[in-house]
Amino acid sequence: MKAAEGTYTPLKLEKEIDQYWKENSVYEKYLSKEGKKWYFLDGPPFTSGEVHIGTALNKVLKDAVLRYKTMDGYAPRRQPGWDMHGLPIEVKVESELEIRNKKDIETKIGVDIFIDKCKEFALANLERMQEQFINLAVWMDWDDPYRTIDKEYMEAEWWSFKRAWEKNLLEKDRRVIHWCPRCETALAEHEIRGEYRVVKDPSVFVKFKLKNTDDEYILI
Repeated sequence: MKAAEGTYTPLKLEKEIDQYWKENSVYEKYLSKEGKKWYFLDGPPFTSGEVHIGTALNKVLKDAVLRYKTMDGYAPRRQPGWDMHGLPIEVKVESELEIRNKKDIETKIGVDIFIDKCKEFALANLERMQEQFINLAVWMDWDDPYRTIDKEYMEAEWWSFKRAWEKNLLEKDRRVIHWCPRCETALAEHEIRGEYRVVKDPSVFVKFKLKNTDDEYILI
């Protein structure tokens, strides 16, 4: 069906705007715009799959703030980030390799091979997710992201941790935490919340009459 004159057609308009941006190098001009410094740190999404609606909304809101600060005379830091190692990546790769427990990594797969598989998985997802963010018109410096698998990043983390230790900012304590026996690690609050579900739990109640009484029971 042909749209009536003046009808709002979002897909058609999106293509026209995207073409205008490309023809006039708007994105490149935006990234090179000078101004006052404004610090921004992108909380990185896990490269464990497709971009979901929560991550997309998160990035779009950040992008709106960065564009506003740019129009306000600033040159904000626009570096995106990627969280590329840790439990979410490992669990996905373990599922692909049909690993049943952590010992299988050592005895059946090999630690080095498993690490390489995790890197391959994370890098492949990074490319796919980055393309999805670009399609959402999120204007960040996609050619220069920070990635948690980069040695420079890991060295910076250890340096920061060492400085915190030297300044006596770390504390050792004992806490009661949720623990996953399969993953052999502590669980975050959102991981616990995600595991809750409504189930039927049938129960059997039996009354045992007490001796030497007329009407007293123990309920089991």
